[in-house]
Amino acid sequence: MNEQIELLRQLDQFYPRARRSVPAARRFAEWALADWGLAAWERGADVSLCVSELATNAVVHGVPPGRGFLLRLCHDGALVRVEVHDSGTGVPVVAHPLLDEGGRGLLLVSALADTWGVGERNPGKIVWCEFALPEGRAVT
Repeated sequence: MNEQIELLRQLDQFYPRARRSVPAARRFAEWALADWGLAAWERGADVSLCVSELATNAVVHGVPPGRGFLLRLCHDGALVRVEVHDSGTGVPVVAHPLLDEGGRGLLLVSALADTWGVGERNPGKIVWCEFALPEGRAVT
């Protein structure tokens, strides 16, 4: 019997509540994709942009003063998952593009990622999105 072993790569990085954390989170995601052998993946820019949007939301809306947020990146050979953990209250929603002045970050995430959602965390929440890899892409 041919048994496949599922490997999961996970990288975590904590950031303070500061605007400089957004480009730092984006650079971390780009480094992680390169480390996983996905630097040339055509959806890498989408992952990077979604990390920026979720990190921005955490800094602006989700992180109480004096706290930070956790960026978690996972890769299992089938998909790349981005999670932003913060201790803020509230549930993020996609803004209406014609009616709302702000809030277009989740609109971008919903357009670029294959799926996204919000999970519970105590305290706070986890906002996540996932990107499917081409079939047969091995964990490196």
